[in-house]
Amino acid sequence: MTEIEDSKPDPFSRVMIALMKGVVYEENDPALWQDLFNLQARARDYISHLGLELLLDEAEGYAWLRTRAVTEGTPELPRLIARRQLSFPVSLLLALLRKKLVEFDVGGDNNRLILARDEIVELLRVFLPHGSNEARLVKQIDGYINRIIDSGFLRRLHGAENQFEVRRILKAFVDAQWLTDFDQRLEEYRAALQELPPESETNDE
Repeated sequence: MTEIEDSKPDPFSRVMIALMKGVVYEENDPALWQDLFNLQARARDYISHLGLELLLDEAEGYAWLRTRAVTEGTPELPRLIARRQLSFPVSLLLALLRKKLVEFDVGGDNNRLILARDEIVELLRVFLPHGSNEARLVKQIDGYINRIIDSGFLRRLHGAENQFEVRRILKAFVDAQWLTDFDQRLEEYRAALQELPPESETNDE
């Protein structure tokens, strides 16, 4: 009688495929997260040959891959993970969301920061040119929100079209040191956005 092979996927293969596809969150798949945690040494060794490194935040419950910095004497490999060029308004909104996350962590007991679309619109509205058509302004900001969702820093809640969760991995991309000078830069950002030509405002729609 032929022995039936175990059809269960190899844990290491599942871990690597998930990492190659994007950010791995503990809350999304606790079993996969546990496999990743147990196999992280093997994963780090494997991806090092591809010019990548594993970033794993056990406390926040997320992990992702990024291109490893080239050190002297080490040959530079082709980039496996492409850089994402973000427009100025999108970058500013990311910074504002990061600041909101800091404020939430100080005063909130919940681990999930949920914002309504109107709240996100208000975050950015004060930095956009005054006198803009309201419908057009909201459409622009919707475009920025969609870009941030595509980048993995926001998640639209199921069954709540205008409710969004700020993903905590944003903390890894906009760090605390950068935020230290954030308030001082806000006025510079406001002035820069006021000077944007009309075509620059619609790049993310």
